[in-house]
Amino acid sequence: MNTNNIPEQILGRIKPGPAEQQRMQEVARRIISLVDRAAAGTGLTDISGMLVGSAARGTWISCEHDLDIFISFPEDTPKQDLKAVGLNIARQVAANADNSEERYAEHPYVHAVFDDFEVDLVPCFRVDSAAQIKSAVDRTPFHNLFILDRIEGLEDEVLLLKQFMKGAGVYGSDLRTGGFSGYLAELLVIHYGSFMEVLQAADSWKPGVTIDIIEHGNKQHNDPLVMVDPTDPARNVAAALTLDKFAGFVDRARQYLDSPAIELFFPSLSTRLSDSGFDNITSNRGTFLMALVFGKPDVVEDVLYPQLFMLHNSITDLLSRNRFTVLNGDVWAGDRETAVVLELEVWRLPPVNKHTGPPVWEKTHAEKFKQKYIEYRGFSEIYIENGRYVVDIQRKYTDAADLLRNEIHSCRLGRNVGESIKLGFKILQGSELLELDNQGFREFLTGFFHLN
Repeated sequence: MNTNNIPEQILGRIKPGPAEQQRMQEVARRIISLVDRAAAGTGLTDISGMLVGSAARGTWISCEHDLDIFISFPEDTPKQDLKAVGLNIARQVAANADNSEERYAEHPYVHAVFDDFEVDLVPCFRVDSAAQIKSAVDRTPFHNLFILDRIEGLEDEVLLLKQFMKGAGVYGSDLRTGGFSGYLAELLVIHYGSFMEVLQAADSWKPGVTIDIIEHGNKQHNDPLVMVDPTDPARNVAAALTLDKFAGFVDRARQYLDSPAIELFFPSLSTRLSDSGFDNITSNRGTFLMALVFGKPDVVEDVLYPQLFMLHNSITDLLSRNRFTVLNGDVWAGDRETAVVLELEVWRLPPVNKHTGPPVWEKTHAEKFKQKYIEYRGFSEIYIENGRYVVDIQRKYTDAADLLRNEIHSCRLGRNVGESIKLGFKILQGSELLELDNQGFREFLTGFFHLN
């Protein structure tokens, strides 16, 4: 294979053609016209629609029909008016869509589908500078201006980098993925000059690498990659990037530099783990799988996943404190159900538990310990080991599932996850996990075992 023309071949597959670009522009213009018409009927002045994001900057990948339409309000608009009027405008516009739903982040917005285009209708304040933002989304128009001033001639390089990141599984700054955002990819290309120069730089990256394009950063960040936002000196554009996704990109960049291949740009298809495949894997590994399953809270993913990760960490701590050893763990969310999945090295323990007390020479604590256990009818009398009092007592939980079932409410539960768990949960063990007859969950299991 001639590796010199790989970028050209990739662009042939991912760059929108003239017809697709024209269709996108027509849909965007139509929606902005609907926004402006609805805004005119509110009685308020100077409200307008604007296209932002990759579609506005010419850095969107073919067949990714995502449009961000902002409903821009004057800066002096009261926040309650922006929320109420902005949502009402979005609802009126969405009445012309194929389907829509209201979502909630910092303030409510509407997600709608127009002619196969996924559209977010987002109210925002129109402020004079990014330093004056009143909500997080107010920063986005300034991102638009910064990129548009510098991206001309580099759009194809951004497309290559985005697709390469997709192939590596590190694209997406949502809290579920923890990867690179589109804006971050654009800034990397602007800073280094091309797709290949980004990869060559990444070859020597180490955690803590800092990029400050206009040299105005004024805050320290403790993140694997720091890209100082050109529109906000205190913000790290790469704050959502996890260490593993950072390292995954470095590893993939080295693979391409060593041996360029088209396949590195495209993610391998997730396979659906079969019942027999699951049984073979767990049998060969000699571990035990357990899942806490409950109804999916009705919130956006960036609200849901931090709560799921917090719950996962809290359950792992609970199990570890009780000497059940967790080898792997992850979280999954389907359309209706959510699961925290754990692979355990130790899931059953004997009834006896060695309980260690204070050193003999700490008289006050030692006497309290002896008084408490002197008549305890456990597995042993009090004895001394390594200078400390010890007694062998009855273990409260000998089974990991019993522990989780009885102590789940002692774990750290986010508000939405906690409400769902209170409504009911179940604990699946071993092959019972296959009762979650969902193709997405079977694909999740394939990734859980790192099989692709």
